Amino acid sequence: MALHDTSVTEKLVVGPKWRKLPLGLLIGGAIIGLIGAFVNTRQFAHSYLLAFMFFLSICLGGMFLVMIHHLFDAAWSVPVRRVAEHIACLLPIMAALFVPIAILAPGYIYEWMRRDPHLDHALHAKHPLFTMGGFYIIAVVLFVIWSWLAWSLRKWSLEQDKTGAAVCTFKMRKYSAGGIYLFALTLTLGAIMWMKALEHQWFSTMYGVYYYAASVWTTLATFYLLVAFLKRTGSLSGVVHTRQMHDIGVLLFAFTVFYAYIAFSQYFLIWNAAIPEETFWYVKREQGSWWQICMLLVFGHFALPFLLLLRIDAKLSLPLMVPLCIWAWLMHFIDMSFNIIPLVSPNDFQLHILDIGCMAFFAGVLSLVFIKYFNSHPPYPIKDPRLGEALGVHHAGARAPIAASE
Repeated sequence: MALHDTSVTEKLVVGPKWRKLPLGLLIGGAIIGLIGAFVNTRQFAHSYLLAFMFFLSICLGGMFLVMIHHLFDAAWSVPVRRVAEHIACLLPIMAALFVPIAILAPGYIYEWMRRDPHLDHALHAKHPLFTMGGFYIIAVVLFVIWSWLAWSLRKWSLEQDKTGAAVCTFKMRKYSAGGIYLFALTLTLGAIMWMKALEHQWFSTMYGVYYYAASVWTTLATFYLLVAFLKRTGSLSGVVHTRQMHDIGVLLFAFTVFYAYIAFSQYFLIWNAAIPEETFWYVKREQGSWWQICMLLVFGHFALPFLLLLRIDAKLSLPLMVPLCIWAWLMHFIDMSFNIIPLVSPNDFQLHILDIGCMAFFAGVLSLVFIKYFNSHPPYPIKDPRLGEALGVHHAGARAPIAASE
């Protein structure tokens, strides 16, 4: 396979028994969700929000991986960057999937929308964000920014596949340089407005970073599985080597520690200050079986992945990494449930059939779109100037055109 062959159009090959899985998840999840929307609307609203925040975190994490690739001018991640670009470009689909939340928000999800701000100091203090108009305007602005950034980064990446021009690299760097600030601000606003606002009285200055750390951690687990699968099926077999798999594993290990640090810091600061406006959030989540969920997050979200990833060679062991990445999905699901579900089940954690249905629906929709994206474009950036370096191919003057342009 030639590195700069513009005819590279290898499609994602899926075994016969898995080929219909995304569509089956979509249809099955949609049926369960539609029934639940009429039978138990409040539970459906929170289950749908849970699935939305879970998959939104993966899409945002994908965009973050693309931007840090350009910001650090990384070479090792060139062969796998296209996968992250396609994940990020699922954000416009997430905008469409936000519509049920926008419809159900006033009546079933956010209590503050039904309160008088003049009688609620915590709500009044958060004006004008916590208003009906502010909620919907912010949602539109966030999805416009995310969609624009994701599509712009992939647009120039695909343009470089055709022309090989260095200007495409510079464009992607510029979008990433400004986009990383927009990413930090918009992710924080999204986490606050859609998840933290479930209990509007609560204060936490670390919540945006908390959601970010969990998002990138889960995205890296997803990224590892996708790259390993695409390498195994042949789409990326010629360009993905030990270096790529190991470095994704190293990042997963790093964000395992980073998430634990942020989650503990948030808890410790609130416990140490002992302000009722802050502590009530954790007190509620120590009732009934939620205490066991707390312990599961401590040992399952941090301790277990940390210990398993300590060995250098662990990042390259598929029999270890595949179950660990699936475990990361489970832990992130538990983490999102820990934030959302106590509103409908305050005393005990219960896995509701609507939770499963909504998760299946989102997984089916996004999988189908991702497969369509992947099959419509070259599987990796075929004319990126750093591709040769990523594959260990070095020759004199390889970077001369870029250096001259700079």
